[in-house]
Amino acid sequence: MKDYTQDTLCVQAGWHPATGESRIPSICQSTTFFYGDSRAMADCFDLKSEGYFYSRLANPTVAAFEGKVAALDGGAAAVACASGMSALTMAALTVAGAGDNILCSQSVYGGTFNLFGTTLPKLGIECRFFDPDDSAEHISALADEHTKFIFAETIANPSMVVLDFAKIAAVAKEHGLLFIADNTLATPVLCRPREFGADITIYSTSKYLEGHAAALGGMIVDEGTFTFKGNARYPSFNTPDESYHGLVYADLNVPFATKCRAQLIRDAGAIMAPMNAYLSFLGCDTLALRMARHSENAKKIAAYLAAHPKVAWVKHPSLPDNKYRALAEKYLPKGQGGMLSFGINGGIEKCRAFMESLELITQETHVADVRSSVLHPASTTHRQLSEHELEMAGVPANLIRLSVGIEDADDIVADLENALKRV
Repeated sequence: MKDYTQDTLCVQAGWHPATGESRIPSICQSTTFFYGDSRAMADCFDLKSEGYFYSRLANPTVAAFEGKVAALDGGAAAVACASGMSALTMAALTVAGAGDNILCSQSVYGGTFNLFGTTLPKLGIECRFFDPDDSAEHISALADEHTKFIFAETIANPSMVVLDFAKIAAVAKEHGLLFIADNTLATPVLCRPREFGADITIYSTSKYLEGHAAALGGMIVDEGTFTFKGNARYPSFNTPDESYHGLVYADLNVPFATKCRAQLIRDAGAIMAPMNAYLSFLGCDTLALRMARHSENAKKIAAYLAAHPKVAWVKHPSLPDNKYRALAEKYLPKGQGGMLSFGINGGIEKCRAFMESLELITQETHVADVRSSVLHPASTTHRQLSEHELEMAGVPANLIRLSVGIEDADDIVADLENALKRV
């Protein structure tokens, strides 16, 4: 589309009907597609022409959502996956294999920490974790000739660390490394990672993009910024893929997205379901409006909690004394989303008492939808981590993750106030 603002792209990108077609994309709930011309189908398989032949690889409804997110991100192409975790897995395996290693911020979502630190090593892929506050020199020293990418979250879940894009991008550029950023909690409305050096952007679309906790999904956005051609670090992009008729991915316009779909999505089948793509497409229509409200509410709630005597600490970049405020002003000037974390004086039992006293705000294994919710990560999403790993990830035992919704901020404060009185 033209160079429209994010607000307009949220509503208009991804689907452009012809005369007489539905104004929003239809739900193409079909596994397969008819071809009366065998050569036309063969050309689709050979990537010589565009088209759909099996929904495990591509589907019209899913493609509409992919187009919307790619436009919002400013990227070249997108690949929709069954969940955010499958998007991370597919992205990692597109470039890394046995004998390779990856660099990852230790302040990431617990599922990501476990995927990179436990599951991928079983496939022979080593993960080297770094503190996001480490110097560029320290992080750079972790890379070698077998390193395939460097990964971090724009806003870390739940430690609320704000990514120093310039530092990580500099390390990636120094080594000719792919820079992958998870932008789930910021969304492209608040931050476009490609503008700050990221080459691949990951989303759990189950969160703010869909927005209503109704549809699982993940998205890989190929920003089209990385040069694979001639890069010795990535031989699988520069040698013929015999499993795909000798295709050389580095010769294509969008090498990463094409290889991801033609190899990983083809073989693992982790594509997004058409119904989930449809719901997520509709959810994106109001993304800009929702992110403004989420950010405004979270700022108010963070200030309220920071002044409460029963709250030990609060982490949100909008607070004047937050160590990441300067980075947030640089990379997230329009808002920092609706998530924050805070600690209750007295430890884990006090946390439980507080959460069980809430009425409007509910306990959920979710974050980033329209309804306010809380979670105790150390005993849920991060419970598989050891005490040392919890410390590395910035998840103390008294941390409560609060996902601030779009309800009236005064009602949210009243619920928090009532629950804190009972602690």
